[in-house]
Amino acid sequence: MQNRRNFIKTAATLSAAAGLTSSGAVKAFNLNKLTGSTGKMKLTFKPYDLQLRHVFTISNSSRTTTQAVLTQIEYEGVTGYGEASLPPYLGETQASVTEFLKKVDLSQFANPFDLEDILTYIDKITENNTAAKASVDIALHDLVGKLMGQPWHKIGGLDKTKAPSTTFTIGIDTVDVVKQKTREDEVRFNILKVKLGSDHDREIIEAIRSVTDKPLSIDANQGWKDRHEALDMIFWLKEKGAVMVEQPMSKHDLEGNAWVTERSPLPVYADESFQRLYDVLRLKGAYTGVNIKLMKCTGMREAWKILTVARAAGMDVMVGCMTETSCAVSAASQLSPAVDFADLDGNLLISNDVFEGTKVVNGKLTLSDLPGIGIRPLQA
Repeated sequence: MQNRRNFIKTAATLSAAAGLTSSGAVKAFNLNKLTGSTGKMKLTFKPYDLQLRHVFTISNSSRTTTQAVLTQIEYEGVTGYGEASLPPYLGETQASVTEFLKKVDLSQFANPFDLEDILTYIDKITENNTAAKASVDIALHDLVGKLMGQPWHKIGGLDKTKAPSTTFTIGIDTVDVVKQKTREDEVRFNILKVKLGSDHDREIIEAIRSVTDKPLSIDANQGWKDRHEALDMIFWLKEKGAVMVEQPMSKHDLEGNAWVTERSPLPVYADESFQRLYDVLRLKGAYTGVNIKLMKCTGMREAWKILTVARAAGMDVMVGCMTETSCAVSAASQLSPAVDFADLDGNLLISNDVFEGTKVVNGKLTLSDLPGIGIRPLQA
């Protein structure tokens, strides 16, 4: 671990010395400051409500807004940005995140490069609170990447041109609205994600197929109750051009999901069943792959570990998101060149983004070369 820290610190020094900065936003630091700075990190945060462009409906709920908390970590004149996105099912609120963040004391750490020590401390403050923890993790990664003068996909050794197309989500709705959304979205995206788990799933798919023949990613959000009906549905969906399925049945029915996965003609990914690193081996065999979401796994540090362990276990990997600003979406996209599927459209579902970062060009995720998580704040 110490060798890894020394490597990060040395790489940061070399990057700064070589002028590897972006838009003049990153200072050149000397070796003494990088390895023994007496500067302090300052964490600040504020609540922010994300406004959805359309009513967002899944198998068990609908909403028009998502609570969030935006974070910043300042160090030696450089600022890293983070975010906690708080859909109701996570069980976190702006109030709970604020209470958690008030307990965070970064002044005990000499500098931000001690990622393992800092984020282990953050994780041990309380149980759960994964989105709150992610908001610190993302801001810290953004800060360290800026100090190094490099985006995290490069630090992680990934080729951004290998980033996949992202799905774009069509929620459960009436046939007419589904058709309208499909017409609007199928021109811009190469694969569409369809929320199912209602009593008119087949009508929704037929409505989409009357507009487009593009491949479909299916997310049942635990909406199918009977394993035989779920399997029949998956076979039918394959005939309709579906390429994968997320969370067909209840997260509590591990045996039922395993039964479906064993017989499914499509890969089956765990979403609600999957939270953190310790779930990977528990779910091996019950699902084809796992869906990594920063808000559930505490951020980028653990996401990289999940990716490594899942691959070693022979499992597929996708990276997803909540409804989020371009801050958290861009952070998650740093892993995207290494995954099988990406569902990183959360920033496209809101009307009041406050960052600019990873974009979708011809349906494909296009990562920024800005250092850190690859974002810049938009001026209000």
